[in-house]
Amino acid sequence: MHVSSIQRQERPQGPWQKFKRLKRGYFSFVFLCLLILTSCFAELLFNSKAIMVQYQGELYWPIFSSTLEGKQFGLEYEYETNYRQLKKMWAEDNNDPSNFVLLPLVPFNATEVDLEDGFYPPQPPSALSQHYLGTDTIGRDVLVRLVYGFRIAIFFAITLLIVEYFFGVLVGCFMGFLGGAFDLFFQRIIEIWSNIPFLYIVMIMSSLITPGFWSLVFIMALFGWMSMTWYMRSASYKEANRDYVLAAKMMGASNFRIIYKHIIPNSISTIITFIPFSVAGGITALTALDFLSFGLPAPAPSWGELLRQGVDNLDSPWIISSVVISLSFVLMLVTFIGEAIREVFDPKHKIYYE
Repeated sequence: MHVSSIQRQERPQGPWQKFKRLKRGYFSFVFLCLLILTSCFAELLFNSKAIMVQYQGELYWPIFSSTLEGKQFGLEYEYETNYRQLKKMWAEDNNDPSNFVLLPLVPFNATEVDLEDGFYPPQPPSALSQHYLGTDTIGRDVLVRLVYGFRIAIFFAITLLIVEYFFGVLVGCFMGFLGGAFDLFFQRIIEIWSNIPFLYIVMIMSSLITPGFWSLVFIMALFGWMSMTWYMRSASYKEANRDYVLAAKMMGASNFRIIYKHIIPNSISTIITFIPFSVAGGITALTALDFLSFGLPAPAPSWGELLRQGVDNLDSPWIISSVVISLSFVLMLVTFIGEAIREVFDPKHKIYYE
């Protein structure tokens, strides 16, 4: 009997090579990175200021400069130039064809109210008015607020992740490594602290101070660090009995050095696996707080605030559909990334044959 195929073991691959083979997670990661990069340069694409103005042979860059008054370009008023109006006026006036205005892709900012004569907001999507996803209940562009709201939400989630993981990983490692009274003390602290109703604390803080980006990060991190602590406690407790940790102790290494140099690097799979799901949790938490009016104050662009407007105005379906689709899409990307990372760091070793 002739054997036409020979089994052979595949060469071991690093985590990044394994991640790239998982196409759904890899392309979700690439697309999410593109979304974040686009949001970082949102002012170049979504802004009421012009990118460039050429007037009487001189070049102006309003998007990179301070307020440029209308009189600088031959208009009547002494406040910030309306560049859409300026472009329309120069397009109708052919006396000086050298005058030119280059506007962003969507020439509105996140807080600008655009009201058309004879129409009351919210206005439906229209390419003619350049409100491609329509306007909200006071006339602000929905697409622009979605983009700026995404930037706030994703950086809020990343900042919250860093703060929570810093304290959660540090405390969890010391609990598992030291054990004894230190472990028992923090177990009781976590049990008591986790029973405090988080929403009540947010309501009390919102009544005392105006919530902002950093105050919300502080409040949520105050209650969010405990989840990672339990995972790292278990991982550290297991690693503390390994031979390399015992050898480090015999050589006189400090507890902090053992945790930093040995335990955390060998528990990195636990940390990385939960990162995408923690980011998704941060986005949904901020959206929920904004929806309940306990989040960022107006007029900050927020997905939760748009969601509340959509629920209150179901006869304007473009508002709620835009934010629901955007939120679902971003959470789907993050979930696919998380699934791929979990597959990469799966402790069950798999052997492939061909």
